[in-house]
Amino acid sequence: MTINEVSKRFGLSHETLRYYERIGLIPMITRNKSGIRDYSEKDCNWIESVKCMRSSGLPIEMLIEYRTLYEKGNQTIDARKDLLIEQHKLLISKMEDMKSTIARLENKIERYKNGLMVIDEDNFL
Repeated sequence: MTINEVSKRFGLSHETLRYYERIGLIPMITRNKSGIRDYSEKDCNWIESVKCMRSSGLPIEMLIEYRTLYEKGNQTIDARKDLLIEQHKLLISKMEDMKSTIARLENKIERYKNGLMVIDEDNFL
């Protein structure tokens, strides 16, 4: 697949795809005899995983570390698993914080709907 096709498929700009390749977030993409990137299905699987993880807020550095460990082979399975478990815990914590914020906003919105909001200098939100 060309960079245009991959860009459209995943909704990522050419610059983002090149950046991910340059920093080692995705493997070096094979090029055809004209020097044009030729993305394989395996490359696309990496891109799909990276996009998913990035959209959930995982840092690029962690993803690079994971990919580096992956490249080292099966002896890094435990390290990769531990890295994912750690990130999972962080995401769960963030999700709980977001749930609390959503509940607070819903309460405020409901109070506005019911005409119960008054200026409260001690409780802005």
